[in-house]
Amino acid sequence: MPRSRCPRPALPILRWLPRYSRAWLPLDLLAGLAVGLTTVPQALAYAELAGLPLQYGLYSSFMGCFVYCILGTAKDVTLGPTAIMSLLVSSYASHEPVHAVLLAFLSGCIQLAMGLLHLGFILDFISCPVIKGFTSAASITISFNQIKNILGLQGIPRQFFLQVYETLRRIGETRAGDAVLGLTCLAALAGLRAMKSHVPRAGPAEALAVRISHLIVWISGTARNALVVLFAGLVAYSFQVMGSQPFRLTGSIPQGLPAFRPPRFSLAAPNGTVPFQSLVQDMGVGLAVVPLMGLLETIAIAKAFASQNGYRIDPNQELLALGVANVLGSFVSSYPITGSFGRTAVNAQSGVCTPAGGLVTGALVLLSLSYLTSVFCYIPRAALAALIISAVLPMFDAAIFRTLWRVQRLDLVPLCVTFLLCFWEVQYGIVAGVLVSGILLLYSIARPPMKVSEGAVLLVQPGSSLHFPAVEHLRDCVCSHALPASPPRSVILDCCHVSSIDYTAVLGLAELLQELRRHGLSLAFCGLKDPVLRVLLSADLEGFQHFPSREEAGEALGCSARTG
Repeated sequence: MPRSRCPRPALPILRWLPRYSRAWLPLDLLAGLAVGLTTVPQALAYAELAGLPLQYGLYSSFMGCFVYCILGTAKDVTLGPTAIMSLLVSSYASHEPVHAVLLAFLSGCIQLAMGLLHLGFILDFISCPVIKGFTSAASITISFNQIKNILGLQGIPRQFFLQVYETLRRIGETRAGDAVLGLTCLAALAGLRAMKSHVPRAGPAEALAVRISHLIVWISGTARNALVVLFAGLVAYSFQVMGSQPFRLTGSIPQGLPAFRPPRFSLAAPNGTVPFQSLVQDMGVGLAVVPLMGLLETIAIAKAFASQNGYRIDPNQELLALGVANVLGSFVSSYPITGSFGRTAVNAQSGVCTPAGGLVTGALVLLSLSYLTSVFCYIPRAALAALIISAVLPMFDAAIFRTLWRVQRLDLVPLCVTFLLCFWEVQYGIVAGVLVSGILLLYSIARPPMKVSEGAVLLVQPGSSLHFPAVEHLRDCVCSHALPASPPRSVILDCCHVSSIDYTAVLGLAELLQELRRHGLSLAFCGLKDPVLRVLLSADLEGFQHFPSREEAGEALGCSARTG
């Protein structure tokens, strides 16, 4: 995407559209087509995962493409339903389309507000171990959730532990047709993925036959989801024509585009109407988890591909784009969407030049809704299950456990807490992981490292800024080293690493000055940064003295300080 030296227009589309090159058009068309061939079968599969009728996957797959083309700042990112978001929708939308669409609207409003208020920094409090723990647990949960469709079992509960128990108990009821087809589709998807990743692209100097063969391999690998679903559908249709059907099929899907209307804020029930307040209460913590995880997934993907392909993104603009996409998507019966790593990778590998590739993807989804839903009824559920398992298994990151054990073992605590509790309930795992990460962060603030050098005077050097939880720790460190010594020693506080200080910390320093003075000792400060010095001078501490260096502070106390 071209870079402009002029002030950037408010709408991201105006940054690239006026300079759109004719040479970019075939690449954008190819990328949009490749992503579309991935999107349509995935949309059907993810709706199944979310516990919604399959058409809602398609309803959720086109609005994000159009909105992001106008408001997005990353050329590679594609918005739509994902495995993670579908799992969350399954947890918080009660498998009711009305709940899911309303959740998209409310999530979009929250994301839009966060973008307008520049609150994207909140996402920084969700640490990498929490994210890895959640995605790794989700990959196992989602995969096992689809085992029932691979085996052709029905009536399996959705809670993970009950699901494992019931699946193992009823494994003898496995339908042979579904199992054979599901495993065949899994093997085909794995083979096509491996074939694409291991065959290098042919150079322009290669023979024509070689370049054509490489192109066939690339197309087969990129469109593997569509090819496998098409193959499974043809097999199922063949059996249907012969008068027998060994597979469980998806069933009929309504044809045509969804009506453009606002989401419903109440739900008709047999015993009355469920009001808006009750719907919101049913969603519970999902109103925080869904928008935050959607933002986190989108921005993480955008940053990764922007870094890889040499351009910059605007995180707050990404929040606005995702918020608008979810709000407008709810008007066409979409459930919450976010950035898709898999489809974004396909987009980037296809050589997309601008977000205009999303227009082709969105158009392909609309064409599928208008003309192809009548043939979707022949798609076996086992094939969709294989597609989901193939998409989520790479999300399990076994290496992160070894890496954290080697690099920072304390980070294994939020990782394991999140990973284990997500098998119970997703929201418990995420909330507990964030809380544990927060406690570890607060502990590092409350107990900053203190470097103590003993000599004629005591030199104490805090390793980070001083805030109110750290005051008692600093006082204990100083008093435990300075007062028991024989004779007691004055103290130099080297603040070269202290970049900020709050009022409670200032009060603590005042008390420390008084305590040392009662014992006939002095406290001198050195290495104060300007913001910290201004705060301490404004506080007018009795007996406060500061010096540019340790040596000058030591001379003022009547001796030389050790510099160790």
